[in-house]
Amino acid sequence: MEHVDHILIVDDDREIRELVGNYLKKNGLRTTVVADGRQMRSFLESTPVDLIVLDIMMPGDDGLLLCRELRAGKHKTTPVLMLTARSDETDRIIGLEMGADDYLVKPFAARELLARINSVLRRTRMLPPNLIVSESGRLLAFGKWKLDTTARHLLDAQGTVVTLSGAEYRLLRTFLDHPQRVLSRDQLLNLTQGRDADLFDRSIDLLVSRLRQRLQDDARDPAYIKTVRSEGYVFTYAVEILGDEA
Repeated sequence: MEHVDHILIVDDDREIRELVGNYLKKNGLRTTVVADGRQMRSFLESTPVDLIVLDIMMPGDDGLLLCRELRAGKHKTTPVLMLTARSDETDRIIGLEMGADDYLVKPFAARELLARINSVLRRTRMLPPNLIVSESGRLLAFGKWKLDTTARHLLDAQGTVVTLSGAEYRLLRTFLDHPQRVLSRDQLLNLTQGRDADLFDRSIDLLVSRLRQRLQDDARDPAYIKTVRSEGYVFTYAVEILGDEA
């Protein structure tokens, strides 16, 4: 049986839940709608989903707290698309820092939400186009690190696992696919999220900052991901494809 993507919508606004849920269903997606964090947790205990649409402004546990909770638990790799109010730029930044894969500003057109969902799902599943990792070569080595492309996590020199969010993994894979090449913010946003940058869009800068923290890369003098003034970022290390054993 063909897989139908299952989208969980978490929003306290009943009208928005119903409108979005019905629109996504009409466009071939399976949807479940819940009103708050309690209902979200209860549903996720028994049912896996492919993506969570999470409103930031909710009474009780807000979307930022719930996103952080998701990223710390067993759903840490499930893509999260956050809905934010137009005036809440700080919340959008915090949401991205906590591991959200994308955000959409209210009010929004249902068609745009569908496009964003499909883009996040596509980018979550799609490997970068230029690097083919065979079944016997699933480890990518660079510096003191290795990336396990099957488990989608980092391994340090001692073999300790460092878990990555979906957005962090896609950004690192993009850098490893284009080592020692300057990539602009627009290019990185297109390769990792399938969209162009909005004016003052800081999502890639925030994601680079998070990835540097994972790599223990000093932002003042980074060894792995260097900033190229007025151009973008460059991953400085060569990449080696290894077998299963390293």
